[in-house]
Amino acid sequence: MLALHGEAIATLMRTPGHDIELAAGWLVVESGVRAATDIVTLRECREDDTDRVHITLAGDVRPPRPRAFVTSAACGVCSADVLDLSLQSWGCAPPAGWSIPGAVLAGLPDAMRLHQRAFDRSGGVHAATLASGDGLLGPVREDVGRHNAVDKIVGRALLDGLLPATDRLLVVSGRVSFEIVQKAVAAGVAGIVAVSAPSSLAVDMAREHGLLLAGMTRGGGYNLYAGAELVG
Repeated sequence: MLALHGEAIATLMRTPGHDIELAAGWLVVESGVRAATDIVTLRECREDDTDRVHITLAGDVRPPRPRAFVTSAACGVCSADVLDLSLQSWGCAPPAGWSIPGAVLAGLPDAMRLHQRAFDRSGGVHAATLASGDGLLGPVREDVGRHNAVDKIVGRALLDGLLPATDRLLVVSGRVSFEIVQKAVAAGVAGIVAVSAPSSLAVDMAREHGLLLAGMTRGGGYNLYAGAELVG
């Protein structure tokens, strides 16, 4: 459960671990948080047999809208009672001349797979990471919900002062939904590389916001749905 200034604002169904990162990443999309300094307090504890993260935001930061119900581990437009298309975009583009070789792009999911230890044990969790244009991976986070794995990665990047991540690609282990693109835009990444296919709405949003979007990235091949000019 997430509590803002002492009041419950959301309940997230997640794989335990890295809850501070999860909360920070969730705030990047759901509120006006843009830097670690926008968050005064992130404190995790166990209360009433529930894992909680207590949040205090700086006074000038727009708070998140309370959720009407539980955010499940499913994917899609999760726990939103309205499909909000007013994304909190950084309005940033990749650095001039930035690109990624096609062979490097094709190898990113396999490189991430080497770090998916929870998947090795269970076969039932997703993963996400940020990768540079030369294929260097950052931390890998896993969760039963792919959107939670992305929030954990975005939260880690926020706390490390790496947002907007305009020279990084978001790598995800499953399909790409509207919500994954929304989180990518909020994080300011250059694009998304996924093992599975994107939804049509995800493709439209990636094109609208100038993201590279590669899907079905497996076996050395991939499909490009958007941002072909960023692949060298």
